[in-house]
Amino acid sequence: MNPFRWTFRAQFLAGFVLCAALLSYALYSQYYGGLLPCPLCTFQRGVFVVLGLMFLLGALHSPKRKGARGVYGLLAAAVAAVGVAIAGRHVWLQSLPPDQVPACGPDLSYMMEAFPLTDVLRKVFTGSGECAEVDWTFLGLAMPAWSLIWFGALGLWALYAAFRSRKSIFS
Repeated sequence: MNPFRWTFRAQFLAGFVLCAALLSYALYSQYYGGLLPCPLCTFQRGVFVVLGLMFLLGALHSPKRKGARGVYGLLAAAVAAVGVAIAGRHVWLQSLPPDQVPACGPDLSYMMEAFPLTDVLRKVFTGSGECAEVDWTFLGLAMPAWSLIWFGALGLWALYAAFRSRKSIFS
């Protein structure tokens, strides 16, 4: 039952299940808890979707060659690194003093309709006032901080699953 001894397929499937569980909780907190996601939260959700799909593809393919497993591990870790960057930016915005928080801007759906994609990305990553609000905490950490932790853990998990030495049962 030690997850560090599971097969590549089982480890990547566990990564997929964790991403699905995290996304499920985010949707639950939105639709039943009334927590509306800010633009950075929406981007983090998107990264969790892509990361979950990377884990699922790796689990379904379950390559036997170390090099192919390494490709899946590196791709999943790269996606997780994007999540770390977005969540890190979000945590930084939440740690700003109130007088340094950027002004609130339009919501993401309006920006996607009204502005070119490059302007939307620039505006989202600059951050706005609603991204600095802390509406939810668990063990003293806000949701972006938990996302940051999970992105880091899932990225390391993907690398471990891809590059750990596997002893053959026949030798």
